[in-house]
Amino acid sequence: MTAVLCRHFGLKHIEIAEDIASDTFLKASEQWAVQGIPDNPTAWLYTVAKNKTKDYFKHLTVFETQVKSHIYQDLVEIPESFDHQGLISDSQLAMIFAVCNPANSKESQICLALQILCGFNVDEISNAFLTKKETIKKRLHRARTNLRDDSFQLGALGEKEIEMRLSTVLKTLYLLFNEGYFSNTNTLPIRKEFCTEAIRLTLLLTENPLTNSSEVNALLALMCFQSSRLEARTDDFGEVILFENQDRNLWDSSLINRGNYYLVQATGGEAISKYHLEAGIAYWHTTEGENKWRNILQLYNQLIVIDNSPITALNRIYVLSQVHGEKRAIVEAEKSELNENSYYHSLLGYLYSKSTIGKSIYHYKRAVELTKSTSGKQTLEKELMKLQELMPDDYQI
Repeated sequence: MTAVLCRHFGLKHIEIAEDIASDTFLKASEQWAVQGIPDNPTAWLYTVAKNKTKDYFKHLTVFETQVKSHIYQDLVEIPESFDHQGLISDSQLAMIFAVCNPANSKESQICLALQILCGFNVDEISNAFLTKKETIKKRLHRARTNLRDDSFQLGALGEKEIEMRLSTVLKTLYLLFNEGYFSNTNTLPIRKEFCTEAIRLTLLLTENPLTNSSEVNALLALMCFQSSRLEARTDDFGEVILFENQDRNLWDSSLINRGNYYLVQATGGEAISKYHLEAGIAYWHTTEGENKWRNILQLYNQLIVIDNSPITALNRIYVLSQVHGEKRAIVEAEKSELNENSYYHSLLGYLYSKSTIGKSIYHYKRAVELTKSTSGKQTLEKELMKLQELMPDDYQI
């Protein structure tokens, strides 16, 4: 809705568009509770938003003197009931590309896109970037200020502009999907609506000749492979099921096949990107065979050269344990010294669980303390309980 409204307001007044969208949903919550949900709730919402926009302009002198001629007619011509899907799709991508403008740094572009278009709060953005909340707040403030000062509008971009901005758009969609696939800031560990939206927008990119690159196809392949296991990743109580305990009968074979298709489409480019390697890793996770983990480790060895992030390093160490055993993996993990990282402690808890239960319990407890996700805490606490049952009653950690 914000994206659609910004086609009329322009990005300079993005806060107004956000306010009108919020007011629209507030009115819906009040009116629908009394009168019931209308037959076409989406059309109802957009009609209300349109009327609120018209009212806003009517109350501004600047509307009568400066912008009436080229804005008001567009608003009047929007029918009361309409098929909005094409407009939303186009507006959504147009907004992402517009926000990913070189007037801001790449980090600020992504932060703003995640907040405005994906509905992320500051906690979710800081988690996506593994950055402090205050840093994210400053980035968002600077980015919004630059948008107002630069006064750039939604409009058709040239081929070079699209090419320049595509990598930032892909990073935004990647982070959107990741927050849906495993949320560290929400009571729900999986937010399927985020995964679905990320796939929808990435699919639109493959349908446009200007954006249908091998990198885009690799990202879409990754999303398909990961999404194929969504139904198997939580139990009936919403708790996370670890990969090795998942029911493979719940995996979606049609999504795996789609992932295979887009991975083949991704082989046409000259360079291998982060998304190619992660898609390859996700592919091997859907297969069985004695060389599975060795193939995954080889891909992680390449990935860590491109993306030497703590999460990539720790994921690689887990795979290393599957190939070369826990002792070697523990040595690698403890070298990283990520003492304030919950995944670091949960990984060490897992690695020590077969040899030194006391150390395993210590690290699982630290992981619980550092984990923000409610479901994540529950999963870790279950592992703790299993280990504590094996310890003598008078054992002190």
